[in-house]
Amino acid sequence: MKRLRTGLIGLGVVALLAGIAAVTVIGFVEGRQEAAHEAEREAPIKPPLRVTMPERGEPVITLDAQAQEAVGLKLATLPHGKYQDQVRAYGTVLDLTTLTTLNTNYVTAVSQLNTARARVAASQPAFTRAQALYAKNIGNLVQVQTTEAALIADRAAVEAAESQVRTLRATALQEWGPVIGNSMVADGGLITRLIERTEFLLQVTLPPGVNLADVPGEASVEIGDSARRTQVRYISPATRADPRIQGVTYFYAATSNSGVLPGMNVRVFLANGPPVEGAIVPNAAIVWWAGRAWVYRRLSDTTFSRHAIPTEMPAEKGAGYIVPASMFAPREEIVVAASQLLLSEEFRAQIQVEGDDD
Repeated sequence: MKRLRTGLIGLGVVALLAGIAAVTVIGFVEGRQEAAHEAEREAPIKPPLRVTMPERGEPVITLDAQAQEAVGLKLATLPHGKYQDQVRAYGTVLDLTTLTTLNTNYVTAVSQLNTARARVAASQPAFTRAQALYAKNIGNLVQVQTTEAALIADRAAVEAAESQVRTLRATALQEWGPVIGNSMVADGGLITRLIERTEFLLQVTLPPGVNLADVPGEASVEIGDSARRTQVRYISPATRADPRIQGVTYFYAATSNSGVLPGMNVRVFLANGPPVEGAIVPNAAIVWWAGRAWVYRRLSDTTFSRHAIPTEMPAEKGAGYIVPASMFAPREEIVVAASQLLLSEEFRAQIQVEGDDD
């Protein structure tokens, strides 16, 4: 019996040791697997073969026809033609409270002048009559003196009213220029439209150092983030400068249905010079990086490279940008779909290469 008990105890010890060994082995294996996974995660990723980093220039991406179809890559040629070069200017829709007040004062001054002249027209004959009657000993001296005093006062009123009208006229010309100023003086349609807000006045400022050989009779205005443009018409050179920009300034007028309101800041595009040869790059082809616009040009059937384009000349209706025709051959193709994916490939390749260097 004692031997049996001893044997059972021995078997228990063996089983316990076997269990401990099994747990140790399993833990060791799992640890090795986890370490292998961790090493795999931390190992540098090999750069994809489809991105080549040249010593000079932008990376070249290689995609075979199957890969191009898989990512939805599409190509297009750029239409060439004559396009109008434009200067991008800064516009402010002016509050015309001071102009309205000035016009009201001018109308009042003209009315007072007309009233004073009417009084002179009445007091002059009265004085002449009083003198004639007094010369015939019919009237008396008091009547002559009274009518003369009235005439002198009325003439003084005319002089004061004329001075006020001249001052207001000069103020209008100095503050608003000959076109708007003379419209106020002549009671023209322009001043009426501006005061009644059937038109709004814009002060358009060119960038510093920019001058136009011929100021265009019309310009295009963009409001806020909208790509919709509205036309404004030229009025005259402006009589003041924008202290923030210090460029040449002009007055333009916008219709009441243009969407502008006093106090708004808008973008203004003015034609500059004769039409130029150019090509329109659509927005779908453009990717933005480092504050610049880029497109992917097709180098061969399977290779593509990124190239920067200028953005100084936006196309009509926000359709993209017009670039010099010399940048692209007449039948050259650029990527118009999946451009962002190509840019992501570049970044991924750069990160992987940097990881290998480390």
